[in-house]
Amino acid sequence: MEALLRKGLAQLGLDESGAPSLLRYGELLLEKNKVMNLTAITEPQDVATLHFLDSAALLTLADLKGKSVVDVGTGAGLPGMPLKILEPSIRMTLLDSLGKRITFLQEVCDDLGLTDVQCIHARAEEFAADHRQSFDFAVSRAVANLSVLCELCLPLVKVGGAFLSMKSVESGGELEQAKKAIGILGGRVERTADYSIPGTDVTHRVIFIKKIAETPKKYPRPFAKIKKNPL
Repeated sequence: MEALLRKGLAQLGLDESGAPSLLRYGELLLEKNKVMNLTAITEPQDVATLHFLDSAALLTLADLKGKSVVDVGTGAGLPGMPLKILEPSIRMTLLDSLGKRITFLQEVCDDLGLTDVQCIHARAEEFAADHRQSFDFAVSRAVANLSVLCELCLPLVKVGGAFLSMKSVESGGELEQAKKAIGILGGRVERTADYSIPGTDVTHRVIFIKKIAETPKKYPRPFAKIKKNPL
């Protein structure tokens, strides 16, 4: 797994010095996964490629150095934890609605000696009440529909910042449907970028949504309303 990680990071043009910490994170993740559902991917080499290198690719597409980043619906810590490990200058907030996941992520941070990471147990729409427009970037690898994700993520982003949504290359229709929501929430689609995950034949896409205006105060709505009636 370590050789695969180092080779993949080198292919992405990233510093390989974070490989041992990623390796340790992978061990902790797979150990915890035995008693708690964190990932359906359980082969160490697949964790290295489909989780860690996939997350790491974001660093080749956006300059996150020294920036404040919130990972919305982080789950097992993806993409936020690999981003923080590989770019320690990031001020990272890992946000998830399940307390057990956040407890695990705090254990990982403590084990790896990571600083300037906030592991927050909260729903994104409730977290936004006290943290509106306070992050340079929001990132999400969550599987929710893009319209829903935009309402959860864009209110957290400063004007001038961006929401980076990690999606499949078949997300064109979803993006088209989300354009109305993006406009209402103060965003604009800046670009999309497709990238290949080293060591695999998998290609994924990042949708870059620039925050160009303040999000109206009534958003985000309660999650039941967001889900029932997406913008």
